[in-house]
Amino acid sequence: MLYKNFKGEKLSALGLGMMRLPLKGKSDSDVDEAHTDKMIDYAISHGVNYFDTAWGYHNGMSEIVAGKILSKYPRDSYKLASKFPGYDLGNMPKVKEIFEEQLRKCRTEYFDFYLFHNVCELNIDAYLDEKYGIYDYLIARRDAGRIKHLGLSIHGSLDVLKRFLDRYGKDMEFCQVQLNWLDWEFQHAKEKVELLTELGIPVWVMEPLRGGKLANLPDKYALKLKELRSDETAAGMAFRFLQSLPQVGVTLSGMSNFDQLKANIETFETDKPLNVEEIATLHAFAKEMTSAKSLPCTSCRYCTSHCPKGIDIPEIIKLYNEHIFTGGGFLAPMALGAIAEDRRPNVCVSCRSCEAVCPQQIKIADMMKDFVDKVK
Repeated sequence: MLYKNFKGEKLSALGLGMMRLPLKGKSDSDVDEAHTDKMIDYAISHGVNYFDTAWGYHNGMSEIVAGKILSKYPRDSYKLASKFPGYDLGNMPKVKEIFEEQLRKCRTEYFDFYLFHNVCELNIDAYLDEKYGIYDYLIARRDAGRIKHLGLSIHGSLDVLKRFLDRYGKDMEFCQVQLNWLDWEFQHAKEKVELLTELGIPVWVMEPLRGGKLANLPDKYALKLKELRSDETAAGMAFRFLQSLPQVGVTLSGMSNFDQLKANIETFETDKPLNVEEIATLHAFAKEMTSAKSLPCTSCRYCTSHCPKGIDIPEIIKLYNEHIFTGGGFLAPMALGAIAEDRRPNVCVSCRSCEAVCPQQIKIADMMKDFVDKVK
């Protein structure tokens, strides 16, 4: 396992993100604990020491599972990260009770890393509003040793990141960015990395494979990558892109099964950054792919817990994107036909509760209406 030095600590270059754990059924809350236990055991035995969970992951079950499994290991043998759930504005007045509950769920006395979660256009004003006391409370917890390192995750624009760092940057020890070769320009990740580098704030990576999309490329892209590096998978090339960026510390990957975990660990046993030609090829792919009218959903599933109709929104967006990419066809309508009638796009009531917590700020209600119109 490759390691990164961070303030005298040795962090595994690959961190296990606990947002997409294996499931026993279809419910996002139904985490397969036995499978997860085996994955964490394998990860730790192969050098992974960074584990990233959050309040909202798996509808609140991720922190519970993390605490149950990781508590078997000596506390100083791993690093645990969690986050204040500012993606839901209803949580803003509850920082104390949420933080204490997170410690309880995770069965720990402290968090090694703790983040202001999902700083974006929807919540920047609330995060900066002193009446909620979020910053003061978390700084106090840091000073008391219950948070070892304080940082943030950013899904918002460069301007939002600047606003946050203008106020709190002196106390931010790291920043988690949605970073991959597709989003380097599409989501302006490059500019965010440059700003953070200028301020001396290390970069943590989230969505390195963009919810798995960069591990399952269309054949024309996958075959070209094989020509460049015959011994690398598409996922491997995405990770090698990140290894080409000296600013990157920990790369978090939400691994859903044992095979993904083993493959990713194998990749991070060696440092093989891309050359100029390989990077240029990925940038060309990104430009071509993002010219299509697709929605940038990463299947984080924050939206599903806020949908009064129980619609599996990420799955609907996936089908919508496929329909848009192919210019119609029968695949999406056929798949929609297999979904329960009370969970289809036409039952959306356009309440936009889902949009209020969407990190990508997707106009979900508009998408639902457009999808219904397109498959009539």
